[in-house]
Amino acid sequence: MAVYELPNDCLWFPDPNEADDDGLVAVGGDFSPERVLLALCSGIFPWPCDSMELLWFSLDPRFVVFPEKAHISKSLRHSCRKFTVKVNANFEAVIRRCSTIERADQDGSWITEGIISAYTKLHEYGYGYSFETYHDDKLVGGLYGNLIGKVFMGESMFHEETDAGKVAFCALVDFCLKNGVVVIDCQQKTQLLESLGGESITRVEYLKLLKEYGDFPFSEYVEDKG
Repeated sequence: MAVYELPNDCLWFPDPNEADDDGLVAVGGDFSPERVLLALCSGIFPWPCDSMELLWFSLDPRFVVFPEKAHISKSLRHSCRKFTVKVNANFEAVIRRCSTIERADQDGSWITEGIISAYTKLHEYGYGYSFETYHDDKLVGGLYGNLIGKVFMGESMFHEETDAGKVAFCALVDFCLKNGVVVIDCQQKTQLLESLGGESITRVEYLKLLKEYGDFPFSEYVEDKG
């Protein structure tokens, strides 16, 4: 499989089905909000790693949660009553908290200043959403992502109190059920997401969902890859 180098002077991505075995599709380009949005609409996402910032991936399989199949336990619903939940009250604070949390399997954060800038702009454009949990008016948990049509593309989650991140996920699930969002893209499998009802689907299946339920502001750039 070829890995493409993106031109700097135009918005373009290759067919995500041409990704290599690790899901790498392309390198280069920039983190302009327009390029990141085009990537998301194409089933591709930025994932800086190993000191290389401009890397673009489309994983196979893809890990997702279908809102109607989410596993929300009684104990987690009980925890929801301990917190105040807000939506889009402080998007930048959520993404910055996500960028600073320590993860056992990672050295440093993939949420770079370039990522923060691009996703904050997408929030200003109306695509970026944050689901936030507060305890005594203090932000203690949350997650963020982008809503493209009826597909929510989750990015990262944090918690500073027990269940605070999971409660934000519950709020996301409730939002999706109330607003007809058909799938939450989680990108890759984790034990936490699996416990919340996540499952693996093929890249082809994900791209079909994206084609059917996404909303493409860059339709002139996005080829029919269904």
